[in-house]
Amino acid sequence: MPDDKARQKQTYPLPGYNFQVAVDSDSASFVDVSGLAVEYETVTYRHGFSRWEGENVTRFPKLGHTTVTLKKGVVPGGKFLSQWLTADPPSARGVAISLCDEAGTPVVVWHIKEAIPVKLGAPAFDVNSTQIAIETIDLLASGISVEYL
Repeated sequence: MPDDKARQKQTYPLPGYNFQVAVDSDSASFVDVSGLAVEYETVTYRHGFSRWEGENVTRFPKLGHTTVTLKKGVVPGGKFLSQWLTADPPSARGVAISLCDEAGTPVVVWHIKEAIPVKLGAPAFDVNSTQIAIETIDLLASGISVEYL
């Protein structure tokens, strides 16, 4: 017997294509987000009783930065990413990536406390291609957390 709609909503995985990106409080349209990760560094050490009790593994939060890549279609007059990259001094902004359900309501939100743009890549130009032009921006991100709504 198939599951009813309520059960499917609670137990089935969400599709990855239905997401929203907000930089500070401004919403932006991106086609791809990659590199979101919360990491821990581990240290394995041997203590005096390791021979009998085994080695200990300790984990520490990785406080460094990770690189998050955002891809966006190029539109006429769309200067948002280049202005953010060339701002002097470079401004750290908060970014929220929300995975949404079929109604567009955020279900899981990844928060980036501070994101600083470090690279803006132009789209690939090819006369034999009919693909849309996609530009990429790489962000150094710190303070990544996950919120389940």
